[in-house]
Amino acid sequence: MDDKPVMLIVDDVEINRVVLTQFFQEDYAIIEAENGQEALQALTEHNVSIVLVDLVMPIMDGFQVLAFMKQDDQYMGIPVVVMTANNDGDSEARAMEMGAADFITKPYNPTIVRCRIRNVMAREENEWRRAAQVAQNRQLAEMHQFAERDPLTGIFNREAFYRRASERMQAHYQTPYSIVYMDISCFKVVNDLFRIETGNLVLKTAAYYLDVLAGEDGICARIEADHFALCMPTDKLDMDTVIAGLDSTIQSLGISHNVLFYAGVYPVENAFLPVDQMCDRAHMALNRVKGKYMPRYAFYDKAMRDQMIEEQMIVRNMEYALQERQFVIKLQPVYGLQEKQVIGAEALVRWNYPKGMIMPGKFIPIFEKNGFIVRLDRYVWEEACKVLRSQLDEGVEPVPISVNVSRLNFFSHDLLEFLQGLVKKYDLQPNLLKLEITESAYVENPHQLMAMVRAFRGNGFPVMMDDFGSGFSSLSMLKDLPVDVLKIDMAFVQEVDKSSRAGAIMETVVELGQRLHMNVVVEGVETKEQLDFLERIGCREVQGYYFAKPMDVESFKGLVKRSRNIAE
Repeated sequence: MDDKPVMLIVDDVEINRVVLTQFFQEDYAIIEAENGQEALQALTEHNVSIVLVDLVMPIMDGFQVLAFMKQDDQYMGIPVVVMTANNDGDSEARAMEMGAADFITKPYNPTIVRCRIRNVMAREENEWRRAAQVAQNRQLAEMHQFAERDPLTGIFNREAFYRRASERMQAHYQTPYSIVYMDISCFKVVNDLFRIETGNLVLKTAAYYLDVLAGEDGICARIEADHFALCMPTDKLDMDTVIAGLDSTIQSLGISHNVLFYAGVYPVENAFLPVDQMCDRAHMALNRVKGKYMPRYAFYDKAMRDQMIEEQMIVRNMEYALQERQFVIKLQPVYGLQEKQVIGAEALVRWNYPKGMIMPGKFIPIFEKNGFIVRLDRYVWEEACKVLRSQLDEGVEPVPISVNVSRLNFFSHDLLEFLQGLVKKYDLQPNLLKLEITESAYVENPHQLMAMVRAFRGNGFPVMMDDFGSGFSSLSMLKDLPVDVLKIDMAFVQEVDKSSRAGAIMETVVELGQRLHMNVVVEGVETKEQLDFLERIGCREVQGYYFAKPMDVESFKGLVKRSRNIAE
């Protein structure tokens, strides 16, 4: 073998191995195996970096290879990409649950296959670097505590729980087990109202109760802070009893504050699934009930599983989608009530996925969590600039287009430079590109945001405050944040015909914006009654389905032309 990383391709069909070898022979040293047994032998003889394995094979299939590798410390870190027939969703889901890094489908699309393998290897490298840093930090921490025990409560810590729960469930794989993930509602309040020792007493008491409950049949741990985990045989787990026992035990401390535990339960279907993933699913169930008074526990179900698989699909395909320009913009017009015509638009993104349009509510929250939103935002900004440029080239005076600027963009040092580069590239005036920011960005880092807003406006970019009034600090920020436009949250306009208070608030905000020399745009206008009210209180700019839904670029350009002709 040369210095290239080693790829092991496992498939009983020779032509499939030949095709994949052609895809990767320039970047990898290729080893081939016809079945699972040959693959395991190859793993012992070579330093393999990645495995591509077909799920359906004689002698030993891909599922067995995957299970073996994920149980063996020597091989569990090697990423495994499974190969499936098209539309075999059940096998794909099962393989992902067993620890597969990704899957590719036959017949192979070379662009998609290469992109997915690159993504897998990039994730593995990042995970390796993160794991190396975590390992270094853990070595320092272990100098001050026992290797397996939480120093405060004496029960198992996170890593010991993952290891011991996995060993127990796999040793008794025919016994159904459940993973319970628990935390305390508003535990910070306990520490704020009482001494830190009181909070520690609550944690130690809860840990003692869980340890007694687990007994010889189960395992409990303090995962972090006020988060606990429990692994128990399902037939010995009664969640009503668990919650009632915790309540009774904590109440015996005599603390003058209602300390409530919430729990999520994951009934284990596959004992060989990594325990951290089991805990993630139990945590997902916990989030469904946290903050409610009743019920205080929930079970992980198929709907959550489908959501997880959908999120995995979105993350898996986002790079390819951006490369193939599957993301498209829709433009929703803004109407001027005085001008009686279109005076602007908001650029909204949609994902034109081959199997059906995906709305932003599905992918935007995921992209904001993993950071991909920064690249998507910049893509949308450029698409908006292309629309403006095309109107100018056609001899039509364009109306400004507003674009959303996610809070994560403010961590990019080249943000202003990128925007300046865009308007220069398309020979546009900066005031044609309006930048919409959210209140959450201000709350997280007010000083940085104020500096950036001043820089935007100083370079000719108008700034809009989106969803104004949806948070708790909107009024206080107005004296510090020099925005040009307020966009009033649609919740207000949808309530004006039902609530006099909502109408009074809306009228006050419109008047306030005018006194501060800010334009006010009201979004979410859907009825004639809402429009009449907004005209009465002096609102000048509106946006909503009453006038137009978000539309494709060509339809919008035609609407602008017609609007101008009617106005003239």
